[in-house]
Amino acid sequence: MASKTVNPTRMELTRLKKKLKTATRGHKLLKDKRDELMKQFLDLVRVNKVLRENVEEKIKKANKQFALASASMSEEILKVAIMAPKQEVYLDVKSRNAMSVTIPVFETKTKTADSNDVYSYGYAFTSAELDDSVKELSDILPDLLKLAECEKSCQLMASEIEKTRRRVNALEHVMIPEMQRNIKYIVMKLDENERSTQIRLMKVKDMVLEDKHHYKDK
Repeated sequence: MASKTVNPTRMELTRLKKKLKTATRGHKLLKDKRDELMKQFLDLVRVNKVLRENVEEKIKKANKQFALASASMSEEILKVAIMAPKQEVYLDVKSRNAMSVTIPVFETKTKTADSNDVYSYGYAFTSAELDDSVKELSDILPDLLKLAECEKSCQLMASEIEKTRRRVNALEHVMIPEMQRNIKYIVMKLDENERSTQIRLMKVKDMVLEDKHHYKDK
């Protein structure tokens, strides 16, 4: 049923046709955007799954080494050994655009270039298991940051997909059908008015002929 507020005029008909054309084109573009976002989102989800499994496995291994170190060293020596970290990591957060979604890009650099410069203690009173644990945790950091970047990207893309899906549905099931109904209603009204006008003109013609010549046009 057409909206009660629609004005059945040719000007309104032209306006609605232009609006329908724009809405139809926008609907197609939004569907394409949604499909491409879904493709990129699924690719990110697969990457995220691999990264998470890798990080969890490395953390599990590091924790195992740390448990062995805790068992072979006194609590006081262990606390002193890990009290003050030697290496420092600087995080630079940038961004990139993916289908109008601004997703983060994490870049890091360390205080020193040497990747082994992570031991803040001497080796005289510490165990090899502690060395392995510290090194494992140091090696995890790039993958951990990559995982954080990937998970945040998935979250942002999922939110954009949901918004795009709602817009597509609004256009497809509400706005476009309503405009089509209004256009159909205006066309019917204009046709009805045109028929009424023709009938009135024919009656006027008959009345004029009858008045002038005293007969009806056959």
